[in-house]
Amino acid sequence: MQDVPPGSRAVAALRKDVTKTGYYPDLVLDCLDTAVAGEPVAAHLVHHEAHFDGDELRRHVTVLVLTPTRLVIGHTDEYAADESHPSPYALSSTEAVALSRVTNVVVTRTVSMPSAYETGDPAHEVLLSIGWGAVSRVELEVATCGDPQCEADHGYTGTVTSDDYTLRMSRAGDGPGGPDQALAFAAALSAATTRHS
Repeated sequence: MQDVPPGSRAVAALRKDVTKTGYYPDLVLDCLDTAVAGEPVAAHLVHHEAHFDGDELRRHVTVLVLTPTRLVIGHTDEYAADESHPSPYALSSTEAVALSRVTNVVVTRTVSMPSAYETGDPAHEVLLSIGWGAVSRVELEVATCGDPQCEADHGYTGTVTSDDYTLRMSRAGDGPGGPDQALAFAAALSAATTRHS
């Protein structure tokens, strides 16, 4: 993030959150720097997760960066040595999407004891789905005419949903502030897309 003024609070917060993961922060920040391309950082979200692949622990970090004109999504994964790489290696990729292309921002919250929920209570889990038309999910079901006795073939009916990226953050997996960070980013992204629609 060298092309952005060093005093920028948003850039400093992004650097801090990426560095806090301890997951190749220089590599992650260099890749984001290329994709952000000198634009100011309006908001960000860092998601660091670990999973088991067989008997090996693998880590993955996703960083979402919102600029005034684009959504930048960065992914970094680590891999063990293999036939083509004699030592462990990492792959880091970024995708930049124009805000005018973002078609949907879907936020799903999970809360406990909804009958006792009060405004501002924290969510236990947040699922953030963002679509811009690159990937679509098709859900099909058998079409019917409504007559339970009808045996005719009415074909299929279904829906096509833009489903390019989904991120899940929970209090159990990402700490007490994880869902709140996801909600704050979703709010910033939703506000930005209304200005670019």
